[in-house]
Amino acid sequence: MKPVGNDLKGILFPLEKRKWRGSRAARITLRTIHLLSFSVLFGGHWFGLPRTELAVWLYLTVFTGAGLMTLELYSSFDWILQLAGTLVLLKLAILILTPVFWEHRIALLTIVMIIGSVGSHMPAALRHFYLLPFRQTGFRP
Repeated sequence: MKPVGNDLKGILFPLEKRKWRGSRAARITLRTIHLLSFSVLFGGHWFGLPRTELAVWLYLTVFTGAGLMTLELYSSFDWILQLAGTLVLLKLAILILTPVFWEHRIALLTIVMIIGSVGSHMPAALRHFYLLPFRQTGFRP
């Protein structure tokens, strides 16, 4: 877990991913709560529940999603340059469109769910694939 140096590049992109005791348990816990809260939120929209009844599930989904991103970025900012991180950014972009295209929210949430499911279950070689070619050569930013 030694950084390349004491500079920002070394802090953001350590040669080895940072790990801490309990990180796996934290990821599993956050992911489980995230899936549960998003499922209730999605189902609530599907069945037409009022926004007020869905607010707590929205906040819980956002909070746990932010927690999952924080854990990934703490490990290394490489994650954001990989397909897995890029898919999360794509999901966030679609979710930002939801208030603008409110009448299409179920379709947008369905797309987000599909991206999340496919992204989580694709082979590790694809999840960790660097979208920028220079990252695959071993060059560090």
